[in-house]
Amino acid sequence: MTNDHLNPLTASRQQEVIRYLKTVIEPILKNNVVNLGMVRNLRIVDDYTYLRLYIGSHQQDLFKQIQSVLSNLSWCKKTYIQICTIPGVKITLAVSSGKGGVGKSTTAVNIAAALKLQGAKVGLLDADVYGPNIPQMLGLGQADIQVIHTPTGEKFLPLEIQGIKLMSVGLLAEPNRPLAWRGPVLHKIITQFLQDVEWGELDYLLIDLPPGTGDAQITIVQESPICGVILVTTPQQVAISDVRRNIHMFRQVGVPVLGIVENMSYLICSDCGSRIPIFGSGGGEQLAAELQAPLLGQIPIDPRICSGGDTGDPIAITNSTSGAGEVFVQIATALKATFT
Repeated sequence: MTNDHLNPLTASRQQEVIRYLKTVIEPILKNNVVNLGMVRNLRIVDDYTYLRLYIGSHQQDLFKQIQSVLSNLSWCKKTYIQICTIPGVKITLAVSSGKGGVGKSTTAVNIAAALKLQGAKVGLLDADVYGPNIPQMLGLGQADIQVIHTPTGEKFLPLEIQGIKLMSVGLLAEPNRPLAWRGPVLHKIITQFLQDVEWGELDYLLIDLPPGTGDAQITIVQESPICGVILVTTPQQVAISDVRRNIHMFRQVGVPVLGIVENMSYLICSDCGSRIPIFGSGGGEQLAAELQAPLLGQIPIDPRICSGGDTGDPIAITNSTSGAGEVFVQIATALKATFT
């Protein structure tokens, strides 16, 4: 948040603002708004302070607290705060991976389904602009996106399937056509999906990010009030290395890592019942230890996960008491506990 190129007076004032902001604690996450990445784009211009505040719809009190705290700055004539929020959405979570092919989207769908089973109102934003497969994973083919008129302008109306509200860039694309969107168009689509969807009242909005750390990922992270990220990996060391690079992007904007999900952790032997670590072992545990973040779950290799994704029947819904289903329920339970 700090800038090494500022003149000494401005740099000193910026540090003072940050110290004041760190006294404002988010009551659920029990950390200050700076460390949680809720305060971004802090600027000091002459005797004025400018910042952007990224909060959920239930965190409006933080705005008043920040105004009150910064009113104590003796040199500051006025503080301008731009609030960035998604109306009606309490908690926004990102699901991310360092590389493709680790089951990130499948994990996002099943976590959303498990949260829904536990009584939460859940939305899922499929922002994987290079491989938007979530509509198929929820049993939805091509469907028209409805646009409605609201007091704040025209909004997309999400589709609802399996009790989950869904919006996906895949619903804008023609079947069997590549998604070859260039930078400016891609940026506009992403910002529209973040700002112009009428979600209604949601407890959780999960954003399925594209894998890696390109322009699309950075835009989403910078423009949305993400409360935390769930990192998906496999046990392999090469996957862990990619996730480490991914972490740097979130740390730049202060988005906390809520935990690690290790996918394809093991196969249950049909004869003896023992666990077979086909893709190695220990990667998720190693990464969790490095980040000092919880290992939320280790998902076994189960053909029903794959078939459920093909048929639109997530295993967390169709077989929540299976080994894999129970892991997704465990992950959802841990996430809910984080925010209660």
